[in-house]
Amino acid sequence: MIEITETEALNRVAAYCAASEHCRAEIAEKLQRWGIDYTAIDRILKHLEKEKYIDEERFCRAFIRDKYRFAKWGKMKIGQALQLKKIPSAVYASYLNEIDEEEYLSILRDLLASKRKSVRAGNEFELNGKLIRFALSRGFEMKDIRHCMDVSDENEYPE
Repeated sequence: MIEITETEALNRVAAYCAASEHCRAEIAEKLQRWGIDYTAIDRILKHLEKEKYIDEERFCRAFIRDKYRFAKWGKMKIGQALQLKKIPSAVYASYLNEIDEEEYLSILRDLLASKRKSVRAGNEFELNGKLIRFALSRGFEMKDIRHCMDVSDENEYPE
């Protein structure tokens, strides 16, 4: 394994952070893989934070926006992913609550509608069970799933 100096490591991760948003835990993990000692990692992270290369709040806003708009994840799954990145819930909870409710439900409705076309089920009960499990696996809460399923049922079966 090639030895890498603290300065080289700092320059590399600074360039990495300049290219896209990363959290403190991701950078620390990368530096550990490179064999940098823990005191040097701490100094590098402090420098990156001071120079605004890494900012947990900015990372949270970008991560949340990307995951619910592009990956179509629900709030539960986004929260779990942020916890895995060692970000405290106090940092990300307010940003999760800032998600536009109409846009969020619209994404869920579209997901359910497209999944409904591809699901094979013997009856409506089985179909709804599969759709609910699918939406739960995407990290949506049961109250939101129920709301969207009720709306979609009303639209599909007028009385």
